[in-house]
Amino acid sequence: MLDLIQTALVSRSPLLETLHAENSDCYRLFHGINEGIPGLTVDRYGPQLLIQTFHEPVTEEQCEQIHRAVESFLGCTLERVYNDRSSANSRRSDDFRVDDWQGVAHELGISYRIKGKHEGQDPLLFLDMRVGRRWIQKNAAGKSVLNLFSYTCGVGVVAAVAGASRVLNVDFSTRSLDIGRENARLNNLSDQQIDFFQSDFFTAAKQLAGIPVKQRVGRGRKPKPFPRIQQEKFDLVFLDPPRWAKSTFGTVDLIRDYPSVLKPALLATKPGGQLVCANNVASVDYDEWLDIVQRCAVKAGCPIKQVTRLTPESDFPSPDGRFPLKLVVLQL
Repeated sequence: MLDLIQTALVSRSPLLETLHAENSDCYRLFHGINEGIPGLTVDRYGPQLLIQTFHEPVTEEQCEQIHRAVESFLGCTLERVYNDRSSANSRRSDDFRVDDWQGVAHELGISYRIKGKHEGQDPLLFLDMRVGRRWIQKNAAGKSVLNLFSYTCGVGVVAAVAGASRVLNVDFSTRSLDIGRENARLNNLSDQQIDFFQSDFFTAAKQLAGIPVKQRVGRGRKPKPFPRIQQEKFDLVFLDPPRWAKSTFGTVDLIRDYPSVLKPALLATKPGGQLVCANNVASVDYDEWLDIVQRCAVKAGCPIKQVTRLTPESDFPSPDGRFPLKLVVLQL
């Protein structure tokens, strides 16, 4: 195990030199599925070293060995966190545990709140999406930006710091948006620079797009109320949905029905604007997914003029080029 990790660390030396020069201390140090130990990942988040296992847990001694090897290579002291996520649905085996420890990490000069053990399962910043945040940083200045399924609002914060004229983050989770607000404060953003809207995706995106909101209502039951928002189109829309989610207003299913989330995002994008959309399901083929995306755009009356593919950076190696994260910029 240690030999494989040492090899991975050395291979990242050029990337880490670049990232450190960009004031980035968040990156993947070991990507097990393509570096010899499927199910094991080792990530740095600023002062934190996050070790995660998705197939077989590792021992305390192995964690300590990994920890020492990384600290020696990087020449710094890191707070170690181990998450065994080999249980069903990749849940933490100790998901009841919440630590008081927290810190601040940096990516592309932006500050983010991190926590060792928090109320959710996933890290508070997805590292493979750095390529998307980098693109936003370069392209958001002066534009209105809609960040759908915003989670902890990394994309929205980057856009606001980059000089976007308006940023709206939409997510169903109050907890995630609260962390997004904290990320905004860490970067000295005002309420005039960035906004947050807690809502089911379908109700928010459809209202923004001017699509009637429908919901499943059982016999004898009244429709559920939902927060209202005015119709609005944006210069730049970022769409990063989860694999699957269900509510009374619709179902997110990235394998069987990507158009259900794509259509309202397309219609919330201004003519001539750009939509960045993602599919993070490893089993989905890129070409097949892109074909669905293009056909949906035509049906929605939003033909695509140009497609630009964004691929994860080199701390997420994929020898066959079949990255689990598929990310494209659609020029409408």
